[in-house]
This record gives sequence, structure tokens and C-alpha cells, in this order.
Amino acid sequence: MKALVLHNIHDLRLETVEVPKPNSKEVIISIKATGVCGSDIPRIYKTGTYSYPLIPGHEFSGIVTKIGLNVDTKWLGQRVGIFPLIPCKVCAPCKKKQYEMCRSYSYLGSRKNGGFAEYVSVPEDNLLQLPDNVTFEEAAMMEPMAVAVHAMRRIAPSVSDTVVICGLGTIGLLLLMFLREAGVQNILTIGNKDFQKQAVLKMGLSEDSYCNARVQDADKWLEEHTEGADVFFECVGKNETLVQAVNHTAPGGKVMLVGNPNSDMHMEKQIYWKVLRNQLTVMGTWNSSFTQEPDDDWHYVLDRLSKRRIAPAELISHRFPLEELERGLHIMRDKTEDYGKVMGYIN
Repeated sequence: MKALVLHNIHDLRLETVEVPKPNSKEVIISIKATGVCGSDIPRIYKTGTYSYPLIPGHEFSGIVTKIGLNVDTKWLGQRVGIFPLIPCKVCAPCKKKQYEMCRSYSYLGSRKNGGFAEYVSVPEDNLLQLPDNVTFEEAAMMEPMAVAVHAMRRIAPSVSDTVVICGLGTIGLLLLMFLREAGVQNILTIGNKDFQKQAVLKMGLSEDSYCNARVQDADKWLEEHTEGADVFFECVGKNETLVQAVNHTAPGGKVMLVGNPNSDMHMEKQIYWKVLRNQLTVMGTWNSSFTQEPDDDWHYVLDRLSKRRIAPAELISHRFPLEELERGLHIMRDKTEDYGKVMGYIN
């Protein structure tokens, strides 16, 4: 099969490799769509991963073409989405079915071969069957959608809350999409790309609800548009936006930290005082819940997708065949073009 194989930092090669073989509890997926996550860029070009060689990619969907000896035969031929985190099932969080917080997990695309390939082996427990009206591209976006939903459900804004989303990458835009679907009306957004602004407007927000942080003073803009957010989603992961979140959250409000940190985070004394004196709730979120039960984040997403209440494919800006997917990675790495979600497909 064809695969993009990472041999070391900055050493990604399109190669022909053997199709994986499933163990007794795994299936083989013929991949049909594979999304590029922002975290893939530093993993490939800067920080590296846990072992080499490795096939990256953790946002993908496809068809089950082969099953292991102990896998339910119902899966053969099924269209599926895939939860990429492989929990140990024995640590304390796993015993509570909090698999996203597993202490000893594996992960497709970073600790085990992932979706930048024609085929991949996946544990049966990580499969989610797709309705016929959910496309492979939509299913490949279920992982970032579930991450956004996890953050939203944990902080639980009310429909009357004033909500700020700072950072409009894929997660921030999907968060906006799900907040709108949940009925939250008063949402302010801070981004830095024309694509982001157009997406915000397409989701029904007014132009006055979008701040372009490249040319506007976001602090001043927030002061002009709100007396403080009831809920502030920090989706950037920078010290200055963390400070901004604390400064612009109303007394008794909530800050949800979503963005992966770009560097060390520091909190000055005056910011710490604001957390105390304004009695803020500051919460972190990580990954998403997948328990195979109807109330987990992935089934929440699938329900909205199947009822056509959300339209994530509108956020796809670039599509590449697997053989050309590295072009999309370069666009994200070098920021040579405005982009939303970069999607790969397998012919």
C-alpha cells in the first residue's frame, strides 16, 4: 500500500509498505478520508514522535475490509469512524470509563501507525458505525468535532450566556458550530484569517461579532463588546491569550482552556488575583469521551451529523489525494495560503 511514513523529524516519505495484518481483536480499515490536525505539523516537522518509522494521521474514516479472529463479523464491510486513542482499560480513569484520561494509552498516528495511508489496523473497540447519510469526509472530522463538543459539554454554557471563543482554528470553528446548534446566541469570536471570518459569518454571526486580531486590538475590542464573558474558550494556547481570557471573563464566570500550549505558560500575580477575587472557574479539557454508549461525545456528534444539524465539511478548504497530501502539510506549516481544514482522500 501507499503511505506517508515519518522516518525522523522533517523526514516524511511517500512509500510503498506492506498492508497491516490485524491481531485477533483488530480490523483493517480501507481509508477513504484523512484529515490533517494542527498537531500533526509540529510532530512531523519540529518535535518528532515516540518511535520511527511511523505513519502519522489520527483523523480518518473508511470501510472495514478484514477482521481479526475474535472480532464480531458484523463489522465486515461497514463504513466506520475511528476513535484514535487506544486506552489501557486497567488504570484508574479507565476503570471509570474516562478513557480520554488513560494513564498508559496508545494513539493512532503518534504512537501507532495512523491514517496517512491506504490501510490501517484499528481495535474493534475504537470503531463507530456510520449511517449512510454521513460522508467519509464528515466522519474524518468526527475526532476534532468530538474534542470541541467535549470542551463545550464540560463547561456547559447556558443559551443566555455571553460566550467568547478566542482562536478559530478547526477546533474553535467547530466549537462555534456546536454552540450555535445548541442555541447559544451571544457569541463573540477572535481570529486572524479571512477564511475564519467568512466561516463565522456563514454560521450566522454578524460581522460585529468577529475580531481580526491581526489588525485589531483584541483587548480593546472585547472591552467595547462586553462587560465580561460568562464563558471564555481559550483555543490558542499562548500566555497572552490565557491572560486575555482571565481579564475578560465576568465575575463568577468560567474559562475553558482548550488550546495546546505553544510554550511554557506563566501567570503573573495580578492575574492570579483576578482568578481569586472574581471567583473564576478555570477548567482544562483534553480529547473526548468515547465509551460506546449513547451519551458519549462521539455519539453526540454522530446524532447531529445524521440529523444534518451541522455541516462540518464547509470548513474544508483544501483537498489532496494521498500522494499530494504533503502539499497540504506545507501550507499549514509555512502559512503560504489561508486555510481551514486540510483533507486527504484515497482514490
